[in-house]
Amino acid sequence: MTTEISMDSKLSPTPSAGYTLRTHRPGDIGWIIHRHATYYDKAHDWGLKMEGLAAKVGADFLENYDESTDRCWIAERNDEFLGSIILVKDRDQVNAAKLRLFLVEPSARGLGLGQALVQQCKRFARECGYAKIHLWTQGVLLPARRLYTKEGFQLVSSEENEVFGVKLMGECWELVF
Repeated sequence: MTTEISMDSKLSPTPSAGYTLRTHRPGDIGWIIHRHATYYDKAHDWGLKMEGLAAKVGADFLENYDESTDRCWIAERNDEFLGSIILVKDRDQVNAAKLRLFLVEPSARGLGLGQALVQQCKRFARECGYAKIHLWTQGVLLPARRLYTKEGFQLVSSEENEVFGVKLMGECWELVF
């Protein structure tokens, strides 16, 4: 079991959990897109529409990446991908960030990994001086919704959508510091 000791935003400790959080490197964003596409197709039948959205978000991250305001973390154990999360500066709002492409592999659930990833985003957002973080999710993603609530996010709006080809309730959540 490995445990990283650094407390900076690029690498974070995960005592006794047996995984590490690191920043992205070449190939990671492609893998994140792949995992979102395959996982959400299998779990929710969201198919190619999810892959398209993940690809757009991933491409936007890579094209506009600024290490001082944006970050992607990968959770892994023995070079096995366990999850990911991205925090980017919101270019449409002043002093705000967006949480994007958050996923914890089913095999890694229950390790506290989701909470560690969200907390890493919160730490980095504070370091950057962001006043808030917001995110968009779907109401059917109950474990993520519970985690957002636990981490202090508030549901600010919801609206029916068919972004992934099925009727869903899209939700906007926000954490104000």
